[in-house]
Amino acid sequence: MVGSRDLPQSTASSYLNVFFHNQFLAQPQWPAPNTSLSGKTAIVTGSNTGLGYEAARQLLGLNLSRMILAVRSLDKGEAAASQLRQLYPKASVEVWQLDMSSYDSVQALARRIESQSWRVDIVILNAGVIGLKYNTVKSTGHEETVQINYLSTVLLAILLLPILKGKRPAGGDPAHLTIVSAALTLAARFPNRDRNPLLPSFDDPKTYNPREQYMSSKVLMQMFLWKLVDYVSADDVIVNLADPAWCKGTELHRDAAGGMKVGMKVFAALTGRTPKVGASCYVDAVVNKGKESHGCFLMSWEAHPFAALLYTPEGKVATQRLWDETMAELDFAGVRSILDSIKG
Repeated sequence: MVGSRDLPQSTASSYLNVFFHNQFLAQPQWPAPNTSLSGKTAIVTGSNTGLGYEAARQLLGLNLSRMILAVRSLDKGEAAASQLRQLYPKASVEVWQLDMSSYDSVQALARRIESQSWRVDIVILNAGVIGLKYNTVKSTGHEETVQINYLSTVLLAILLLPILKGKRPAGGDPAHLTIVSAALTLAARFPNRDRNPLLPSFDDPKTYNPREQYMSSKVLMQMFLWKLVDYVSADDVIVNLADPAWCKGTELHRDAAGGMKVGMKVFAALTGRTPKVGASCYVDAVVNKGKESHGCFLMSWEAHPFAALLYTPEGKVATQRLWDETMAELDFAGVRSILDSIKG
């Protein structure tokens, strides 16, 4: 089975070429007309608005039986759930609390999922941020973008793996776990690649660059998946990354103001995918794609190599360093023993 780490490095001459192909040439791969998710359960994080909401809507449109909207604001989640219930009255749509800036909240969600009698078939970890200003998460001391896009997402993914594996019926298909990624990883400079330790270097406000921090947080997730596939079999849980590309109508840049906000809206209007097309990348990753997508970075509905750095000697050193530091950071949750048990 070939994952993205086994693919040759990208031959794209520039990120501009990648962007142009993604936005204007690539064609969506929609589920087959007879696709049915009847009897299945899905969880989508950050799903009260934007791409998360649209992904939930598309899954429900495939006759999904149960949808869990895992969101920070229960009020906003209930408003979104109310709309989905009107569209799909036969489905069960629930709203569960999840604050991705809180390790306690992440662990609480995992415990709640584990306590259910039913199986979870699909998980889309969509919640993420682009911090236009430097912010520290007080409970962890880490910069917010890396905390939410990487550390908390990794914790949730690891906690869910044994649950997804354990609830799989004998002879049943493996569950899907898709983590949202970004084509911008291919443009990331990752300027602190040689720092040791690595994770604390993202917490320095003096070197903070919003764009680079966001891109680097997504590269970190590719590094994590590079190592994770050594522990997780596609026969147990299919884990992949999915890039929705640049989309209009989302709240990812909700903190932008003034000329920046206007500029982003104009640029999105001219070049952005619709939320429907962007979210179809998530649905494709969990519905159309099977075991062949395990360990893959899916961009424009196709498996693509990771960021070029990961294939270099210095990238492999950074990847191992990140893995070791991540295991140490999340040691309070027993992540090492969880991964060892899955591998066994």
